[in-house]
Amino acid sequence: MQPIQSLGYNVYFEENLESLLPFIEARGYSQILVLVDRNTNDNCLPVLQNAIPDLIHYDIIEVDPGEENKNIDFCIGVWKTMLDFGADRKALMINLGGGVVTDMGGFAASTFKRGIDFIQIPTTLLSQVDASVGGKTGIDLDNVKNIIGTFTQPQAVFISTEFLKTLDERQLVAGFAEIIKHGLIQDKDLYETCKSVDINNVPADLIYKSVQIKNNVITQDPTEKGLRKILNFGHTIGHAIEGYSLYNDANPLLHGEAIAIGMICEAWMSYKFTGLSEESLNDITNTFLSKYPQYVYSAEFYDSFLELMKNDKKNEDNKIGFALLKEIGDCTYNVYIDEQDIKSALDYYIEAAQLYYKL
Repeated sequence: MQPIQSLGYNVYFEENLESLLPFIEARGYSQILVLVDRNTNDNCLPVLQNAIPDLIHYDIIEVDPGEENKNIDFCIGVWKTMLDFGADRKALMINLGGGVVTDMGGFAASTFKRGIDFIQIPTTLLSQVDASVGGKTGIDLDNVKNIIGTFTQPQAVFISTEFLKTLDERQLVAGFAEIIKHGLIQDKDLYETCKSVDINNVPADLIYKSVQIKNNVITQDPTEKGLRKILNFGHTIGHAIEGYSLYNDANPLLHGEAIAIGMICEAWMSYKFTGLSEESLNDITNTFLSKYPQYVYSAEFYDSFLELMKNDKKNEDNKIGFALLKEIGDCTYNVYIDEQDIKSALDYYIEAAQLYYKL
């Protein structure tokens, strides 16, 4: 597959990462740092080492896995380790991991000594189609997602489906939610294809198509002033549910699982406010419910959800903003919904899930 040209860098699709070592050697970096978490250190670093055995001189920085660790305290630990390794402004950071590693590693690199180069090597399906592309870096503050960060482009992104073999089914299913989202907001044919794909064996060309869609959006609007906001479909409610789950559930929702709930709720809003047909609403609802387990919440949680939504980056003038569908494959943005209608959307998920799982 040909590399996708993004905002001043290429996204390479290579099973064996054959362009990575020549890319690094051509730039004469003073030092190579590889950021991993415990899982990617054990499962993905060997894949990288096998692909480029001639990459010998590098230092490993390891963080704990999980969204709960994507915060300023862990980022300080990364910066201190970079100082301990004597990293200068000509060092390179390779972020080898899922969205937590690529988000936090990109943020750490973009702010260390006012910015050093970094490369993203996403190892989860979610990070390959979402977190690694587009130049967003970030960390969470308390349970508010990605509220601290920068827009800083990597030097390159390298995507290999070899890393997907290290994932369990739950991780694959969670990541697949973002591919479905890309179909819903810009490509009805992709959405229809997603309905019948074996999630345990996602084709490389589907990942490529998903990245193309995201790239087409971000190159038109790099800093999310307009069109790029459509990528947030499902995320206003989804992030709130994810943040709540992270601090209240023994087994918190993964990002894609929470966003799937958000997309059901926001599809209902689309039906009520932006012209999505009832047939399409039912189709979207059943598609997600068929792939994602039921999450149980009640109306007593709604005020907590709303407080999290009020901190969302897309809000303006204290109004909660949404990206909503006009139809499958066509999304609009800057739609502001009042709190009672948001609660009605949350009710819709409860009722739809109860009905579906009783069948």
